[in-house]
Amino acid sequence: MRKLVLSVLLSLQALIAFSQAPTGVTGKVVDAKSQRPMPNVVVAVMNTNLTELTDQNGVFSFKQDVAAGEQMVQIKSTGYKDQIVPVTIVQGQVLDIGTVALEEDISSEQQLSLITITENDLGDDNSGSENTAGLLQATRDAFQQAAAFNWGQARFRIRGLDNEYGVTMINGVTMNKIYDGRPQWSNWGGLNDATRNQEFTMGTAASDYTFGSILGTQEINTRASIFRPGTRVSFSGTNTNYSWRAMGTHASGMSKNGWAYVVSGSRRWAQEGYFEGTDYDAFSLFASVEKRFNEHHSLNFTSIYAQNSRGKNSPNTAEVTNLAGEKYNSYWGWQNGEKRNSRDKDVEEPINMLSHYWKFNDKSSLQTNVAFQTGSVGNSRLDYQDARNPDPTYYRNLPSYFTSTYLNGVFVGNQEPYTTYAQNATFRTNRQIDWDFLYYANQHTEDGNSVYVLYEDRTDDTQWTANSIFTSQLSENVAMNAGASFRHLKSHNFQNLLDLMGGNFYRDIDPFGEGDQEQSDLNNPNRIVGEGDTFGYNYNLTATVADAFTQFKFAYKSVDFYMAQNFTRSEYQREGLYRNGYYANDSFGKSKSIVFENFGFKGGLTYKITGQHYLVFNGLYMTKAPTMRNVFPNARLNNFIMEDAVDERIVSADGSYVIRTPKLKARLTGYFAKVKDATETSFFFAEGVFEDTDGTGDNTDAFVAETVTHLDKKYMGGELGLEYQITPTIKILGSAAYGQYTYDNNPIVFLNQDAAATAENPNPLIAYGASRMKDYKLPGTPQQAYSLGLEYRDPHFWWIGANGNYLADNYLDVSPILRTDNFFRDPQTGESFINIDQNRARQLLKQEKFDNFFLLNLTGGKSWRIDGKTFGFFASINNLLDESYKTGGFEQARNANYRELDRDLASGTPAFGPKYFYGYGRTYFVNLYIQF
Repeated sequence: MRKLVLSVLLSLQALIAFSQAPTGVTGKVVDAKSQRPMPNVVVAVMNTNLTELTDQNGVFSFKQDVAAGEQMVQIKSTGYKDQIVPVTIVQGQVLDIGTVALEEDISSEQQLSLITITENDLGDDNSGSENTAGLLQATRDAFQQAAAFNWGQARFRIRGLDNEYGVTMINGVTMNKIYDGRPQWSNWGGLNDATRNQEFTMGTAASDYTFGSILGTQEINTRASIFRPGTRVSFSGTNTNYSWRAMGTHASGMSKNGWAYVVSGSRRWAQEGYFEGTDYDAFSLFASVEKRFNEHHSLNFTSIYAQNSRGKNSPNTAEVTNLAGEKYNSYWGWQNGEKRNSRDKDVEEPINMLSHYWKFNDKSSLQTNVAFQTGSVGNSRLDYQDARNPDPTYYRNLPSYFTSTYLNGVFVGNQEPYTTYAQNATFRTNRQIDWDFLYYANQHTEDGNSVYVLYEDRTDDTQWTANSIFTSQLSENVAMNAGASFRHLKSHNFQNLLDLMGGNFYRDIDPFGEGDQEQSDLNNPNRIVGEGDTFGYNYNLTATVADAFTQFKFAYKSVDFYMAQNFTRSEYQREGLYRNGYYANDSFGKSKSIVFENFGFKGGLTYKITGQHYLVFNGLYMTKAPTMRNVFPNARLNNFIMEDAVDERIVSADGSYVIRTPKLKARLTGYFAKVKDATETSFFFAEGVFEDTDGTGDNTDAFVAETVTHLDKKYMGGELGLEYQITPTIKILGSAAYGQYTYDNNPIVFLNQDAAATAENPNPLIAYGASRMKDYKLPGTPQQAYSLGLEYRDPHFWWIGANGNYLADNYLDVSPILRTDNFFRDPQTGESFINIDQNRARQLLKQEKFDNFFLLNLTGGKSWRIDGKTFGFFASINNLLDESYKTGGFEQARNANYRELDRDLASGTPAFGPKYFYGYGRTYFVNLYIQF
């Protein structure tokens, strides 16, 4: 009897032990080329919250139970092709899938090589070039790769959105500038190897690091322990915005005593880039050091120093381009046998960041960061007093100045002597800045003062950031993310005199002002300034931004969904350091502080039709504070706050059908977004804009700040991205974007004219009422884009690819002031023009659509494994057919009334036609590298 009982107990124990046996998956990941184990590879059971990292031996094992049945295991690492392994899980058994070899991803090499486009003219006023090409991440989404690599050269914007509607982060710290909401890509330019560990969230989908916005979130991780150990050295040549690049990176991996470090550096330079006179000089340094104290605590310090100086290229009218070519750049001239650019952009803003990683247990962790960034951004240009304009494309230097002439309302531009004047126009023989003349003029003034100087608009920012990000797996099905952030900015803005150019001093006055208006600083009138001195304007901007978010993600067998919410408080203030002559009572000292409080809600759902087919939906509603740029529209001279600059209201929704199989990956998405009550500020010189109150016709020309408020924009369209592995060596890729991006209302236009400032009217802000912009197209990006590519990857580690791209529906940036009632008003009388031809008016105000174009790109490369080292090269030719195309442009508003614009365009040679930017023609890139 005792034996029977013991036998029963032993059988029950075995049965219980068997029933409690773990159910899971294990395996090992190695590099396909070297067969070395790969640590820190992400292994996930798709459609679940189950994720693990491989250890130092490349081994992974899921500790939680994996549901029995058919599953898909995804294995991914930056720089390698994803592997999707279908498995069958049996209850009570741990499935060993053996060794999985990851192959290098050619798109990753493409990323490291072609990221140069992100630094070309980003953020320059009126450049029409702000874009999202910087979203170059090691993503496996075919659409995003096409948007970055193939369409980025045409300044394609994902979903038509400016990059202020995306969030760029380094180690969870937001890098978007508080001043204008955009990231400064040059702050880490050239450090492609060091910033290659990235996570990207498309649109409003859930991010573990922030609430985000409607464009997406890009998180760059520089934690030293996640870098694969080894050294990489590369050298590149190209004919884009620089000519040569040298780069080296070394990662130690985690040592036995808990230390890891990464160092990287690069140098990029060009005497002249693709466009004339665009010099380039940049170097970058990176260091990241981590100390792992135990399995719960780790401390990482990251330091980034990137110095960048580049010469800009000018937008040009069609007349200038026809005379001088698409590569023409008016910003440079010869000096002592070398090309000297007057418009350099210099960026030097080092970043230092300390991060603490606290892993409470296998389910919860907390990351805390403290970041400090300081440095300067300078944009140089020429200034002049009581002298002729040194710009070779100044309208009086061009043939059109004569051929568009009217006398007493009669067109005479096609008659003598004007046709002869046009043939002898200055621009025909003097197309560049005459530096010798500028120096000569300065050296021969009566008082020894300079009448021409080179100065820079300078911004010295100092910003502190502290934030914490909490992550927890609350239960098998529920995960939580939460974070809080605090940022404080002090921004010193001023004019810095760089070069007296042969003279002895410069007068700190405004020669266009009268009396006290001449004075830049009434507290120090009639100042004499020299090189290195501040003049013109001088003020501080301060901002404090605090935000917090929470997010809950729920994962079940057939459906996943998430909900997130955030709150943000922004406080801005200006402090004038000069008492400006135009604004004697509203420029010196501190303005009142202005506070914006904003919130957001978003959610999403993924329905799993099968393990390989999904439906994904996302929705968002949020408010967003206007940027400091738009709150203080005339910050250079006064403390005025644009009260009409209110919180933006943003709504967004999208739906996707997604397929993920070992051979086919595809995504089809439809989206809709609307931005309401946006504010935009721009600056230009206008003729005939202002009403002349005394009827004399005087003082109707001015340099003005234009602010457009209560502006609504609508974005809707579809995206398709697919890749299909036809054979083990041949893959086809296709992408398409179709959008309708339009202005959705008639916003309000305000103009600020400094010359109109008086004691009775200290802030001459003039409301011009509604601008009829509804249904005009949003500018700056092709609204249609299509790509088809084919790649061949040989087992012997060489590959070649080709893709064709068709881009269409790109539009000119229209001028709001031209579409107000003021357009039909005579500036001399204040009365409406008579005998207006409405058909002609519609023709004058019709938005220009750029020509569609086709780009053919070729890429290829090969790598060798020799004595434990990998040697390789990557090469590409973009725009093989040397297609000419416009990437952007804007209307000039100097002729801001019907009569002047009609006459200018009717002449056939408009003096103030639109200005355009052009894309690169045929370009190449060759990269040689070694890694060991």
